[in-house]
Amino acid sequence: RFAAELSAAKGQERGGMALPGQGAGRSSSLPWRAQPRDLQDLTGDGGVRKEGVRPGIKLFPLLSLDCTVNYFGYLEHRDEPFTKSCHKSPRLMKLGKDITLWGLEIGLLTMRKGEVARFFLMPNYAYGKQGCPPLVPPNATVIFKVELLDFLDSAESDAFFELTAEQQDRFPLQKVLDVADTERQFGNYLYRKQLLEQAKERYKRALSILGRSPSSKAEQHQINTSKLLVFLNLSITYLKLEHPARALAYGEKALEIDQRNAKGLFRCGQACLCMAEYEKARDFLVRAQRVQPFNHDINNELKKLA
Repeated sequence: RFAAELSAAKGQERGGMALPGQGAGRSSSLPWRAQPRDLQDLTGDGGVRKEGVRPGIKLFPLLSLDCTVNYFGYLEHRDEPFTKSCHKSPRLMKLGKDITLWGLEIGLLTMRKGEVARFFLMPNYAYGKQGCPPLVPPNATVIFKVELLDFLDSAESDAFFELTAEQQDRFPLQKVLDVADTERQFGNYLYRKQLLEQAKERYKRALSILGRSPSSKAEQHQINTSKLLVFLNLSITYLKLEHPARALAYGEKALEIDQRNAKGLFRCGQACLCMAEYEKARDFLVRAQRVQPFNHDINNELKKLA
């Protein structure tokens, strides 16, 4: 239903390139000459039809805007792709910005994490009367084979940061904490992909909205819990970026909230070790060891210090 509603809302004349990255390498996919049976009609007019190849596990939220995909785009009756993903580590892409092909947006919103599917797009849902010379001729039916690797629901977070500071201050605390947690999750995703500068900016964006004054001790505890996680994330990120002084500063901010936090003590010890402040490093690491005496990372860092 939502695919049909999206179709009706956007009109019949949208086109444009679907995704960045083009290539003409040989694909191991089946030829497209014999279209499979039992295609699911997503739009009610045959404009976007779907064939499931491999099921997924978690449904793409309707309002989610950021995802990572592997894809191959084919012209009908051609075995070589006219476009394909070309990144070894796929980046987060935003629907409506990085992914603008109408039929592909409709198709993605029906997918689950880990799912592989083929989408058959009629011209009105693909590149239209104009095509996309020289790769796509006019009035071309195209087929996309897509693997949805991951997604993050950014709709509420994006909408929140479009508000003025005064408008943000009027939101309930739980809403602000949810947005901060979403930004932190984005940072964690980027950190795992070794996109450290981008991860750092996401963590700082989360921190930027956690400065409101609490109205009770319970609210202060909630804010501090959220801040603690962000401080720890920023500390390790700055360590990876080889800025140990900044890593130490954020580690110490974490310890202001929880002086026995083993991760905070460990990060501070690592930072001091990088700056050749060995006595200070030993103090932090010994304190961390007292909290977690069997932590291999802490014990190995103490051996390195010795």
